[in-house]
Amino acid sequence: MKQFILIATLSILTAFTLPADSSIHRFKVKSIDGSTIDFAAFKGKKILVVNTASECGYTAQYEDLQKLYEQFKGKLVIVGFPANNFGSQEPGSDTEIRAFCKARFGVTFPLASKISVKGSDMAPIYKWLTSKAENGVLDASISWNFNKFLLDENGKMLAYFPSKVKPMSDDILQYLR
Repeated sequence: MKQFILIATLSILTAFTLPADSSIHRFKVKSIDGSTIDFAAFKGKKILVVNTASECGYTAQYEDLQKLYEQFKGKLVIVGFPANNFGSQEPGSDTEIRAFCKARFGVTFPLASKISVKGSDMAPIYKWLTSKAENGVLDASISWNFNKFLLDENGKMLAYFPSKVKPMSDDILQYLR
């Protein structure tokens, strides 16, 4: 009986302290080309999620994001989320953003349709990424373009990196080697 009470108590406590689904794999988002990006398809790979903008001082990070994607393609997927939340630095349409990324940086990693990454209209995936209550690991505040979230092969949060951390930095590479 004591064992049953202990197990029941632990089950109840776990239910109240852990998010119901602390994996990014539950999300599906609209792709920049109108199809669907299903994060469940990335099971078994690390995922780097980045909010992007075409007219930002950090826009050149697209080049290193593409290099990172090519170098670790077998075990990493990068998903870019264009957002116009900071200084109106992503004013274009999905079609314009896609063309810019392809022509200027040769981007082949998945890009989502333009979303909001902060404020009252924040996309649900970014609510999950930025809330410890939802992702089970950390709280983060999107402070500018090119903030990065790294998730493990099971879709669990590993780390958050602000804009100034470059995609090919040791801060990120240490998780991929």
